[in-house]
Amino acid sequence: MKKILALVSFLVVAAACTTEPSVNKQLASNANNTVASKSTAPVSEADITAREKATWKALEKKDYDGFGKMLASDYIEVEDDGVYDKAGILTYLKDLNITEATFSDWKVLPIDKDAVILTYNVNLKATYKGQAIPSGPYRAAAAWVNRDGKWLGFYYQSTEAKTAPPPPTSASSTQPAKATASPAAKPAEAGPDPIANEKIVWDTFKSKNSAAFAALLAPEFVDIESDAVYDKAATVKSVGQFDTSKFEEADWKAVKLDDDASLVTFTVKAIGSNADLERHSSIWVNRGGKWLALLHVGTPVAKPAAKPEAKKM
Repeated sequence: MKKILALVSFLVVAAACTTEPSVNKQLASNANNTVASKSTAPVSEADITAREKATWKALEKKDYDGFGKMLASDYIEVEDDGVYDKAGILTYLKDLNITEATFSDWKVLPIDKDAVILTYNVNLKATYKGQAIPSGPYRAAAAWVNRDGKWLGFYYQSTEAKTAPPPPTSASSTQPAKATASPAAKPAEAGPDPIANEKIVWDTFKSKNSAAFAALLAPEFVDIESDAVYDKAATVKSVGQFDTSKFEEADWKAVKLDDDASLVTFTVKAIGSNADLERHSSIWVNRGGKWLALLHVGTPVAKPAAKPEAKKM
């Protein structure tokens, strides 16, 4: 699959990793079978990592019933060929055969006491409808939520790691556009509606207002793209380097993780060009009454003739 819309890899917010050994069978079994308590204490890093590994183990065993029980009813998965709900991804799995999944670069990104993000890399040996799929590595992000005392998978998205293409060399692109030194006008404040928040972000892109853009990101913000994983500083630095005025966002969808966190998904395409789509998602969180973007993930949309990208769920 090809990296698309390379010049906006930094630019779409709504979008992260320590080394772990391969799946430990006992940990995976414990995560799958343990009944979570009603405690409001945050989930541990070891526990949430084991739960994530358990979902992969269930897929290797083709235990679709067990896999489904680890997912929330409003589960969302964003992939190169579409956005799947729980029923849709369980149907897809019938044609997926995973023989091996190995992991690295695990990181936990807390949302609140009832939600957490897990990011990592995964390499696969797998086929889809009998055809081998790329082995990766894939940069992945998963969100887990505490529903009535039970931790369940809520969201997953991955993008195949690719080397970034060389930057444009045309005369018009050799000098990046300047970002505003300070906000000329105060943008609208972000709130509980993640779609509205994402549109505010795009306004800051198009006005090249890096200060206003930075104010919309949590300090620990992470952007996962096919070419790299970026922190807040690297993402903010990109504002003003590219012209985003002719990019169009569409296919908006939003769903709540809990009262203090929401997920938004959408597509991005350059207007009037034959550029391919990218699927993007962001998780917005309420921090002390202020809504901020915590995670963004971008995934190039697969060509119709391309082989499907590996899916976890």
